[in-house]
Amino acid sequence: MSKRPTYDQLWQQLRTIPLFQGLDDQVLHDLAAGARWREYGSNEIVVLEGEAAAGLYYLQSGWLKVVKSSPAGREQILRFLEPGDTFNEIAVFANQPNPATAIALEPVGIWLLQRDLLIELLHQQPKFSQHVIAKMAERMQYLLALVTDLSLRPVMGRLARLLLESATDDVLQRPGWYTQNELAARLGTVADVVQRALRSLESDGFITVERHQIRILDRSALEDIAL
Repeated sequence: MSKRPTYDQLWQQLRTIPLFQGLDDQVLHDLAAGARWREYGSNEIVVLEGEAAAGLYYLQSGWLKVVKSSPAGREQILRFLEPGDTFNEIAVFANQPNPATAIALEPVGIWLLQRDLLIELLHQQPKFSQHVIAKMAERMQYLLALVTDLSLRPVMGRLARLLLESATDDVLQRPGWYTQNELAARLGTVADVVQRALRSLESDGFITVERHQIRILDRSALEDIAL
């Protein structure tokens, strides 16, 4: 885990987040001064679905997954979070319980921004309110796309789409936590099905699967499958 940043470093980082763009330095200083630092180990729960929202989280280091779980314990991963992401906006700004559970995939360092300060900003800073509305709309569009993916695309199509969207320079890096079980939970299926799909794409020459990465060899073929 990276070393805990100073509060001065935090407010400068907040300046780079679209949600806080346009706020003056004093406001960002106040947000940073009220922030609380928290650390979690691998597999620890950071946010629990159904509990009251403590505030908005800023992920300083490490990776998280945001999940919904069935009564039988099956997970659907809604998204992976990386350093620099904020999360739990819906619970904070809609004054609702946490809508999902966030779990650490590796040791993480997180800043908790106090809810009362954020709500005060909603009333005092019109530009901030506009950013919040835009962020909520963005989150809604993402969830609608996820529902569409799960309901209308077969697993192979969902896998192809995920590879295309997640790869950088046609390479999807796989940290130690990015197992086939995690990939399956992201795609709304089980590990055996994902394994067969990966083998099929690899045997067709569209990708190559290595221990720590998946490399795209034929992007146009994946784009056809993802339609």
